[in-house]
Amino acid sequence: MYEFRVWAPRARKLRLQLNDGELFPMNGPGPKGWWDLTAEQAGSGTDYAYLIDDDPVAYPDPRSVWQPRGVHAASRVYDQSAFEWTDAKWHCPPLSGAVLYELHIGTFSREGTFDGTIQHLDYLVDLGITYIEVMPINEFAGNRGWGYDGVFLFAAFEPYGGPDGFKRFVDACHARNLAVILDVVYNHFGPVGNYANKFAPYLTEKFHTPWGPAVNFNEGGSDEVRRFFCDNALMWLKDFHVDGLRLDAVHEYIDRSAVHFMEQLSAEVERLGAMIGRKLVLIVESDLNDPKFVRPKEARGYGMDAQWSDDFHHSLFTLLWKDPGRGYYDDFGTMDDLVKSLKNVFVYDGIYSGYRHHSHGRPVDGLSAHHFVGYVQNHDQVGNRAAGERLEHLVGMDAAKVALGIVLTAPFLPMLFMGEEFAASAPFLYFADHEDDEMRRLVAEGRKRDFEAFGWEEEAVPDPESPETFERSKLDWNEIHKGKHAEMLEWVKQLIQLRRTTVGLNDGDLGHLQVECRVEDKSLTMRRGSVRVLANLGASPVTMRVLENESIQMSSREGIAVSGTELVLPKMSLVVTVDAGEA
Repeated sequence: MYEFRVWAPRARKLRLQLNDGELFPMNGPGPKGWWDLTAEQAGSGTDYAYLIDDDPVAYPDPRSVWQPRGVHAASRVYDQSAFEWTDAKWHCPPLSGAVLYELHIGTFSREGTFDGTIQHLDYLVDLGITYIEVMPINEFAGNRGWGYDGVFLFAAFEPYGGPDGFKRFVDACHARNLAVILDVVYNHFGPVGNYANKFAPYLTEKFHTPWGPAVNFNEGGSDEVRRFFCDNALMWLKDFHVDGLRLDAVHEYIDRSAVHFMEQLSAEVERLGAMIGRKLVLIVESDLNDPKFVRPKEARGYGMDAQWSDDFHHSLFTLLWKDPGRGYYDDFGTMDDLVKSLKNVFVYDGIYSGYRHHSHGRPVDGLSAHHFVGYVQNHDQVGNRAAGERLEHLVGMDAAKVALGIVLTAPFLPMLFMGEEFAASAPFLYFADHEDDEMRRLVAEGRKRDFEAFGWEEEAVPDPESPETFERSKLDWNEIHKGKHAEMLEWVKQLIQLRRTTVGLNDGDLGHLQVECRVEDKSLTMRRGSVRVLANLGASPVTMRVLENESIQMSSREGIAVSGTELVLPKMSLVVTVDAGEA
């Protein structure tokens, strides 16, 4: 016996189809447009779909938890209670001490599955990672993709291992004291297999985003649309034991309601956490440079725990890589930008942006740096390059080691992108598997148009639909103990170990941070408690002063030594010193 419920307020009649066979009229519409039917012959493993009015096509359930035959086929009943969890004693570590690691299930392992990823979890533990941030795993069209064009947001992608596979992955992470953050996309549905709007007004033509009609957060029927996304978040957190969510591009949520969707979501997640006795985390990606996302609800914020800090990335990246025609990078490129991003989080905190042609952002006042995630690579900043080059591919080992030295000693929550820690040779390219030839053409042309502002030639953009583009993006685990890869891995391990064992490097109070630069030689000095970070981001050696009782703890290049009260830093190098008197 199983109870089927579906929201279809515009339907005049609705029929349930079981196992591609017999049809059953559903009861409804009830309050707010819900239909229901209890089927005696249905249970776990039953395939089902819905026929709307006189449309002969049977459509899968918008809230389907299992799509074993892809986005166009019937849904399958999934029993959430059947999985045997082993993480009853699991407690999520504090976000304030997190070291995050972003990965894509399809390219992290050779198998490209949840089970394949489990094989490398012990490696991440040894590295010092505490939080794994997983790119979207909801069901999307085709057999490969980044996951941001999902159409069944409740269903774990079948080629990765489906819902049971994802539960095995989360359970295995918890067994190793690794928390799991799941990337979710609530700003649009993908272009292929999106049947939700046939049932109800999930989208509105009144507003548009880069992907088409906006999600309906404040028009007619929006109560149930908001319920859909809140229920989705709560399901991942409760039924799949995920420790938190990363909300993609929240600046594309168009919501004029008195209670914004994100405020509602954070309140519901907080209540769920209180009920199940677990700390649950919400991280946002926003292009607005607005601290209201991470301000507490009591301070008229949205109550999110943290947000990505693109200004820090842009400030650091543009000092390392000089590239003509750089789009939004044109707003960055000075040592002063990097210093401001470290001290104030946002470089554009109400000042004029030449790229945007208007004033942008507002200041971050009184917030801990632990509300912001810092990185020099992520899926966007690597994968949205024409050839998917990683930082080390562009600037070489010395500069990449300096960048990671700054990221892992900066006051923000540090995040690595998979393979970054061993200077992976594999690129991370944009890849997709759209079934329709016209959609394939449009995606390929759209990618080329997107890169025009960055000055990349058309022939430099690999075909995103080619299986080879996907295969090239898979990490090569055979290289991690060889040559430069082993050198980078050891550098990152040492930095993470230093961060996790040094009080000053876990202080989120930006008022305690001391940072300054010399513009003329591109040198940076950052002090955090007993630790000082001395970096040379220039092309010539620089001389820097060493304090009394200070000794070198780590250096990115060999042969750097203190001579009296000075040390000479070669070009593109970094030293971490410790003051014994402050320790």
